[in-house]
Amino acid sequence: MENTVDRQHQAPARRRRHVPWSPRAWGEALYLAGGIPIQCVAALIMFGLVSATLAARGPRAAVWLMFLWLAGGALIFLLTPWLTRINRHRLRTTAGVEIPSQRKWRGLLTVPGVTAVVRSQSTWRQLYYHVLLAPVLAAAAVVAVGVWPASVVLAFSFAYRHSASFDGTPEPAHAGLFIGLTFAGVIGLFVAPWLTSGVRALDVRAARALLGPSRADELEHRVEQLTETRAGVVDAADAERRRLERDLHDGTQQRLVSLAINLGMARAQADTAEDAKQAIAEAHEEAKAALAELRDLIRGLHPAVLEDRGLDAALSGIAARMPIPVRLSVDLPRRPAPVIEAVAYFVVSEGLANIVKHSQASEAAIFVQRAGDRLHVIVTDDGVGGADPAHGTGLAGLARRAASVDGTFEIDSPHGGPTLLTVDLPCNR
Repeated sequence: MENTVDRQHQAPARRRRHVPWSPRAWGEALYLAGGIPIQCVAALIMFGLVSATLAARGPRAAVWLMFLWLAGGALIFLLTPWLTRINRHRLRTTAGVEIPSQRKWRGLLTVPGVTAVVRSQSTWRQLYYHVLLAPVLAAAAVVAVGVWPASVVLAFSFAYRHSASFDGTPEPAHAGLFIGLTFAGVIGLFVAPWLTSGVRALDVRAARALLGPSRADELEHRVEQLTETRAGVVDAADAERRRLERDLHDGTQQRLVSLAINLGMARAQADTAEDAKQAIAEAHEEAKAALAELRDLIRGLHPAVLEDRGLDAALSGIAARMPIPVRLSVDLPRRPAPVIEAVAYFVVSEGLANIVKHSQASEAAIFVQRAGDRLHVIVTDDGVGGADPAHGTGLAGLARRAASVDGTFEIDSPHGGPTLLTVDLPCNR
């Protein structure tokens, strides 16, 4: 049996300062240019409405204008969720900024649904962004992006004027002007990256504030999540209690009953010393088996080595007791909080137990790594796959245990294998 443990202690990566003429600066310019069309949609609709209003003449113009403004407002209202999704996708793919989705609008064809949408603060925050703020950001993006080619043209203006002169020397009356334009172009080339970065930061901040859920929505979602998590923790604790009762009743209790029977037989029925020795030997074996089961039961709850020496030592003990080879890789620059260590230990322990019982695997691997404020735990095997949390293999309990500390649980187990169990846990300590 093979048990390999890799411990890597690496210093955190050094933050890189923003360099003006770097690929990141060019990427920010492209990011701003790509967002200009979608940010101008609502503004173009409003521009059309204002233009129609100014051009309207005649006695019936008021009726048509009222109808036109109602239709334009309804169009902007219906386009708002679509524009929000596009902007969120734009920020995620081009800037790597993840903005949480808002609650979906439902029942728009009913009066209560329309009333709820109109009264929602998130609706008006999105309208404020698309109608008023997005056009301003688009104009700022046009200026920031336009500074780049304009600065290049100005920077080479003196060289162009010099090459265009007949005798190769600029005219004295215009030389100072072209020198000033060239100087302005050079300054623009240095200012352009910082201007682009500033407009990008403003765009990201505005989108996060107006296109994401409000503070009240986040708190409401958090309360719902905590309610579900609390119910999951209660269910997990109840399932764990029933498991302990079953293990004690079916295992340790039966061993102790057999021990008491053997000792009673040795006391009452042993006619010779040999009979007594045999009964005592059987009782001794039952006592050792009961102690072993108690040790396994206690080790499954919270082993002492986990508290004394940390997660890597505790996981090494689990891997060493497995009947199949287990490769263990641990990268923990510092210890997580005790509750996070306990959840990670429980996840690995139950995951390996499921591998032995159900996967028919020939080997398994465990990867534990801390990256920033997250602890990543991966358990994988080369078994037959097909693991499903709905089929009672303990995976649902693992998901509830991870959710109890605001962690995430994912499993990928196609039929035929392999199985990949991934758990992400918060690690702020």
